Amino acid sequence: MATSHPADRSDARYDRPARAEGSFGEAVAWMVGLSILLMWIPVVGPLVAGFVGGRRAVTVGKAVGAALVPAILLAVLAVVLFVAFGLEIVGFVAGAGVLIFMLVESIPLIAGAWLGAALTSPR
Repeated sequence: MATSHPADRSDARYDRPARAEGSFGEAVAWMVGLSILLMWIPVVGPLVAGFVGGRRAVTVGKAVGAALVPAILLAVLAVVLFVAFGLEIVGFVAGAGVLIFMLVESIPLIAGAWLGAALTSPR
């Protein structure tokens, strides 16, 4: 008697409908988590994190948006911290500087996200 491959079985565990829309929140979580874990690898770490997050996002728009979220959140955090200490002008200048710096540093993350989403076939 020949055994069949587990994927060939037709029970409920293998007949789940596939998600074609992707998940923006899941993509952000994967990108942030892997970026933190792989930050010791200069260019390849963010590229891998972006690729995995892009595969989770499925569409290129969601993937690039998810890659930009950490940079925007860090800039907003810088503004909020400076404003909380009464340094409004410094806060907005520092926030703009942090945003520009983070966007430049996020180039491999954005490239990986674009590549991961572009290579993901709609399920």
